[in-house]
Amino acid sequence: MNVKEIIPAIQAIEENRNISKEVVVEALKEALAKAYRKQIDVLDALISVDIDDVSGDVHLYQEYTVVNEVEDDELEISLEDARKRYESIQIGEIYRVAQDIDGLGRAAALLAKNVMKQKIREAEKQGVYDEYIDKLDEMVLGMIESVEDKFVVINLGKTLAMMPKAGQIPGERYVEGQTIRVVITEVNKDTKGAQVLVSRSDAKLVKRLFEKEVPEIFQGIVEIKAIAREAGERTKMAVHSYDPDVDPIGACIGPRGTRVQVVIEELKGEKIDIFEWSDNPIELIRNSLAPALVVAVYPSGEKNGLVVIVDDSQLSLAIGKKGKNARLAVRLTGHRIDIKSKSDAVEQGIDYTALMSAYEAEIERKKVQKEIDAAMAKQEALIKAREAEQESAETIVEAEVAPVIEAEAVSELEETPVEEPAETVLEAEPELEEQESNIEQEVVKKRVKKELKPRTDYVSKFETLAEAKKTGDIQAARPKRKPSRDDEEKKKEEPQAVFDL
Repeated sequence: MNVKEIIPAIQAIEENRNISKEVVVEALKEALAKAYRKQIDVLDALISVDIDDVSGDVHLYQEYTVVNEVEDDELEISLEDARKRYESIQIGEIYRVAQDIDGLGRAAALLAKNVMKQKIREAEKQGVYDEYIDKLDEMVLGMIESVEDKFVVINLGKTLAMMPKAGQIPGERYVEGQTIRVVITEVNKDTKGAQVLVSRSDAKLVKRLFEKEVPEIFQGIVEIKAIAREAGERTKMAVHSYDPDVDPIGACIGPRGTRVQVVIEELKGEKIDIFEWSDNPIELIRNSLAPALVVAVYPSGEKNGLVVIVDDSQLSLAIGKKGKNARLAVRLTGHRIDIKSKSDAVEQGIDYTALMSAYEAEIERKKVQKEIDAAMAKQEALIKAREAEQESAETIVEAEVAPVIEAEAVSELEETPVEEPAETVLEAEPELEEQESNIEQEVVKKRVKKELKPRTDYVSKFETLAEAKKTGDIQAARPKRKPSRDDEEKKKEEPQAVFDL
């Protein structure tokens, strides 16, 4: 069978569906193997398919295991029969027989087609999933393919994504062929294929738009610490600058509002409030409820609960239309907020000034404690680092000193005179003379130190030796060594010998 006509189709699948050629070839091999098994009606037959990429030939082989005694002639072949063709074949090896697949029946061909389609679909699904799972929460550019009642189909280039009704901006009109920016919110794998969900109502879209328009955010100088959004209505965004010379709010707004205006146009006129982030909950609540003016903030007693006191004239502004301003503040800060007017607080007998002062003192105490803990942790880290450096230095010193000590010990052992038998000592008389000369020098030094006044009539043995060296009579001037106990014992044990020197 020649597969030259199939190769262009494989290349088209590779280009259009983002599937590698190897995957398509493997799918074809598996499809042909299953089709041939169905043709011979042996579902467990060993089948292998070889495809030559150069010549385009397809070869199908049925494989048999070589055994001594055949139990299943569809899977095994005797050694005797196998050696009729291959003389060197051994038991346990595979015996392959080429089969003709040009005459595959209609049922087998249909099976091969279905298997091929299934494998390509699985490979395509895996390819799409791998492509877009890494782009989760990222902004991409897509073209609207079709507009339905409950969703919009968007072509992302390599797959079709779905934007549900909840992901659309209320009031925004979508037209087929329109190019829009969306953020990928979900990537799933199911039996029908990989499913990519996108959104234009998610707050991450606003964040990605500012990252695109504001270089300081992209570079990490300015960070969007928190963001809350009511799609189509208003977005609140808290920003923080890590450079004291950079104004985070001004960087996001841009010269004459050019940067923020680009984002507003992309969101079809959505209002955006930008304020500075603060680690102090009181300041953060005040900023998040702007433009309303906050009088006091104190804990409500519930977990993450805060009571906010505003002037009576500011109550409706703090809550916002249909509670929008308060909801955005709750999402952004993560606190449950209960907004009350001054008059209500006075009627209930709440001393909000004292409560706020106590809350400020508690916040300051926690801040100081946090700084102390950070300083102590830093100090402990420095101490551990110094101890580690000291241990490392000691280890290095030990490693450097050990060879020196060992060398000195070896040197001392080498310098220590070893007492040898009399014959050996006599044979090494030149070395003995040098040792005796050194000993005499040390004796002379000690005597000179003891005497306060040097004696003029004293002639040392060293001088005698020096004089004898000049005259050549060294033997006569050699000092007589006082015999030790070991020498006397050796003298008693050994026979007396006379050497003519």
